[in-house]
Formats: sequence, C-alpha cells, structure tokens
Amino acid sequence: MDEVRTVVSRDGTTIAYARYGTGAAAGPAVVLVSGALRTGACEAPLARLLARSFPVFVYDRRGLGGSGDTGPYAVEREFEDLAAVLEAAGPGAAVHGSGTGGALALAAAAAGLPVGAVSVFEPPYAVPGPRPEEPAAFPYPAACDRAVPGDGVPPEVHARVLVIDGGASPAPVRRAARALTAFLPRARHRTLTGQTHEVAPHVLAPVVAEFVTEVAEAADVA
Repeated sequence: MDEVRTVVSRDGTTIAYARYGTGAAAGPAVVLVSGALRTGACEAPLARLLARSFPVFVYDRRGLGGSGDTGPYAVEREFEDLAAVLEAAGPGAAVHGSGTGGALALAAAAAGLPVGAVSVFEPPYAVPGPRPEEPAAFPYPAACDRAVPGDGVPPEVHARVLVIDGGASPAPVRRAARALTAFLPRARHRTLTGQTHEVAPHVLAPVVAEFVTEVAEAADVA
C-alpha cells in the first residue's frame, strides 16, 4: 500500500485515500466504496487481493477516518468526493461498493460520473413493482448513510453493472439482487454460494476482477 494521500472535493473537503498495487498491476484502476460507518481500511483485505491485477484506490468517505466533513450533508457531496478519487485513479476506472457503498456507486454512475464498470454487493435497493418484501428487510444504516439509497428505488444506470449477492443471505436480499439486475439495462447477476452480507474477500475478489477485466477488454475492442 502506498502512503495515505488526499484529494480535495468540490466543496473543499479533504478526502483521504490509499493506493494498492505496484507497476505490475497494469489493468484499469478499481475504486472501492465502503459501506455504512466503515473506513477505507475496512476494505484493505479486498484491496490487496484485487491489487494483484489492478491499481486499487480505497478512500475514507467524508466524516470517517482521515477525511474531512463539511456540512450540511447531501448525497451529492459524496458524488463529488468519489469524482475526486476517480480523477486520481485515472480514466476508465471501475467502481465496486458493498451495501450502501454499492448504492452510492450506482447513484454516482447515474449522476454521470465517468466509470468504466460498476460492481455492487447487496446494495439496499428495492425495485418498483409488486414485491413481498419491504425496504426495511435490508440492512439500512443509520444517520447520513440512510440518505444514500433514498426511498429505496434504484437509479437508472447505463454503465455495465454486476450485481452480486450471497447464497446464504436472507431471501429478501437475494430476491432484491435479482430484481435489481432485471431493472438495470446492462446488468448481470452473480450469487456467491455460501456467502452472507459479510462476504469473504477471497471469494469476492476473483468475481470482481473477472468482471472488470471483461469490461475493460470490451472497451478496448470498441
């Protein structure tokens, strides 16, 4: 891991990030977005595994770890924070987020942030339509993170998306992942057998890496 660095978000907030990977990691960069109340350090095990193939950028969301927190809170400020990290990561960077980090990644992509691909693990979204489950069935966080998925309805994202869930997660969460995949125009779905919401990094990493590589290769051909 490189030493901790900082970027400045649009509103002047300092956002701390770390880069994993050496010059041998020649693939597109991957930016990891943490879930509720988790600092970037929580993503270190996944970052180290992905860094075998890609430069990986892990940042502290505003108000956490080494990042500042300029109020009042608005989800749009988090988009700007991610945009600043994406600029540091370079063109074509992919984004992966778990939980509300996945919801933030999808919302930011829908808002126009330049992402090469988006992978998400069990974001707390409920897809419109007749459904037996309610948004409360998801692990919604408290405080500002609750604002990220908004009313629980996912945004329209036209980037390539991989929606991942755990085979041992609650049935409503798994149904929601499949429904989210059907809702998004360029999404595919993957279930990780035996995994729960606390997914094992060594199981998740190769799935994310395969998807990022595939999207990057398709972009090169195009």
